[in-house]
Amino acid sequence: MKLLLQLAQWIDRLNQAIGRGAAWLILVTVLISTGNAIVRKAFNLSSNSLLEIQWSLFAAVFLLGAAYTLLKNEHVRIDLLSSRGGPRMQAWVDILGTLLFLLPLCGVMLYYAWPFFWDSYQSQEWSSSPGGLILWPAKFLVPACFALLALQGVSEIIKRIGFLLGLADAPGQDTTEQAL
Repeated sequence: MKLLLQLAQWIDRLNQAIGRGAAWLILVTVLISTGNAIVRKAFNLSSNSLLEIQWSLFAAVFLLGAAYTLLKNEHVRIDLLSSRGGPRMQAWVDILGTLLFLLPLCGVMLYYAWPFFWDSYQSQEWSSSPGGLILWPAKFLVPACFALLALQGVSEIIKRIGFLLGLADAPGQDTTEQAL
């Protein structure tokens, strides 16, 4: 179990780093959006590629931040069952919810998202907009998101089992801040 808890810690560090990196993309998106708006108003110029990069960066923030959100226990949840019990009940609800809902969803999404990306990559698909961008990097974000989310789900299961066995802290206590 100690090895599994180390694996969970590694997954947590990975998603912590990716989530923090994705947060910086918000600043990049704002700067591009601001620059594009200023150039459009001041010089009556616009660029489809600048618009598309804004959309792609927003998608990157959302998709790459999903696993980070799960790590931080900030995801949407319905506490109907777990609110009536203590931390052990919450751990069981989290384990079952992850096994029955999150991991199957990630599996289905990976099954369909990988060909969606791969076809775009192989054909070097470009946007149909004049001056648009190549599309496969943005399409790669979808399978990347669900792979990272599945990994984080596995990490959460390991940590919950570790808690139930008395080998880890209570669920929801993030230790990645101290580890970095």
